[in-house]
Amino acid sequence: MEISVIKIGNSRGIRFSKTLIERYNIRDTVDLILDKGQIIIKPLSNPRKGWDKAFTQMHTNGDDKLIIPDIFEEENLEEWR
Repeated sequence: MEISVIKIGNSRGIRFSKTLIERYNIRDTVDLILDKGQIIIKPLSNPRKGWDKAFTQMHTNGDDKLIIPDIFEEENLEEWR
């Protein structure tokens, strides 16, 4: 896709069409990657999105118990002092 670079004050910028903004879920900020002579523009991702609700639900269900104990019975903590 070819788009124009426009003047914005003393800088230059590009405009995204409404279709691109909606299709790629672009918000107020994007991730700009400079790679091998290319500029890659990606929507910001939030890999931990929804974790707070999931952790709350786990706690409500009682699923947030330790699988492995913090201290093992044979563990000698004196070695680490």
